[in-house]
Amino acid sequence: MSVETEGVRPLGIGAIGVVIALVALPVILPSVTLASEVVVFSVAALSCIFLLGQVGLLSFGQGLFFGIGAYVSAVLLKEHGVGTLPAIAAGSVVACLGAALLGLLAVRRQGVYFVMLTLAFAQMGYFAMLALRDVTGGENGLTGVPRPPLIAGFGALANSGAVYALLATLAFLAYLFVRRVADSPFGSVLRAIRQNEARAEALGYDIRRFKTAAFALAGLLAGLAGGMHTIFLGFAPPNVIELEMSERLVIMAIIGGTGAPVAAFFGAGFYIVMADVLSALWPRWLMLIGFLLIAIVLFLRGGLWGGIAAALRWARDRRHG
Repeated sequence: MSVETEGVRPLGIGAIGVVIALVALPVILPSVTLASEVVVFSVAALSCIFLLGQVGLLSFGQGLFFGIGAYVSAVLLKEHGVGTLPAIAAGSVVACLGAALLGLLAVRRQGVYFVMLTLAFAQMGYFAMLALRDVTGGENGLTGVPRPPLIAGFGALANSGAVYALLATLAFLAYLFVRRVADSPFGSVLRAIRQNEARAEALGYDIRRFKTAAFALAGLLAGLAGGMHTIFLGFAPPNVIELEMSERLVIMAIIGGTGAPVAAFFGAGFYIVMADVLSALWPRWLMLIGFLLIAIVLFLRGGLWGGIAAALRWARDRRHG
């Protein structure tokens, strides 16, 4: 009984914290647009954190699945007139299937070879987008993407506030999904693979199958973020599938920390807000992000969330000690 209580309590506290943050973002930040961008990239960073934190896989291919979700959603919205939620769902599913297929190849290799394969997939996706310009718009992207009602004429997205409410709801559901997966027997096996792959295989687990499933779920999350990005912007620009997008998502994950799903909101929020502030002050602002990344890798391995959690534990121990 105590085990169940200990498992449920952190989920409840974390969920409440995420809800408070999502409600507060449009108030704290200068605009609802900036808050929407933070929410979108929080889900995208969550896909990287899921892979790194649960399985120990560093993927530079998440930008590919982000782009797939963005373009599939844009095509369905613009050319086929489907509702907003079905378009986002379809983009997520296609990205998930693409990740599953590519994962079957990528998980056959470990370490730097796995990383290089995901890097190659991301580059191939970008050039495929350019080659399919009749569908994707090529270097111009897909413009004029409408924001139809959520489903069959219900739930109109009349203003930026309504769009943010939708994005925040999807982000919260994505957070709950990752928490549930992490707390499931499947998540326990993934962590066992991360800690000692040889031992997990000796216990009879099909390592490749579990890794492929995790890669597919991460692709689902990235595709969801891509669809959300299309709704947020109203078009699908080509940079959503560039290699730089994958790099940006990995940086957000490292800044936030890979120890907990909630870290995605810290990493994405910090990166997006700093980009908005610093880019207006200095064109070389990415250099500062680079210095921060080096400092986190050297001195704060758990990222911003890891540092905050450590500070809270220290304060609690001081209070009870």
